[in-house]
Amino acid sequence: MSVQAVIEFFNQRKKPVEILTFEDTSTVAKAAESLGVTHGEIAKSLLFKVKDDYIMIVMAGDKRLDNRKFKDVFQTKAKMPEVDEVMAVTGHPVGGVCPFGLKQPVPIYLDKSLQVYERVFPAAGETNAAVELKVDELKDITGGQWVDVSKD
Repeated sequence: MSVQAVIEFFNQRKKPVEILTFEDTSTVAKAAESLGVTHGEIAKSLLFKVKDDYIMIVMAGDKRLDNRKFKDVFQTKAKMPEVDEVMAVTGHPVGGVCPFGLKQPVPIYLDKSLQVYERVFPAAGETNAAVELKVDELKDITGGQWVDVSKD
């Protein structure tokens, strides 16, 4: 069902996309190995709770969140929701979370770490699915805003 929501998301935007499926792409390392790309080319999607709302940050798979930068940008500490909240908000299981076909509208932020790549591979709603997008396409299709919240 989650992959179907991703397909519908792209179709509604007149941007058909190929869903790449593998045995397991639930972690950056597994996804990079399955796709034959670097860890950085995996665009990991992280859901955070900000006060009573949620935001999603998509960043290069080889980067980690810088808590100080996060607090400077969002005026609060980074807090990750529980696994059941992730599913309730996104409609996607942990390991398949992506900024496409979300169950609830969530502001999308793209970390500048993605800008060093021409193309990236975000998950596609399941722990064995991904899509390939140019970074510019990712920004356009998600309406994401650029932020700097990863460790240098």
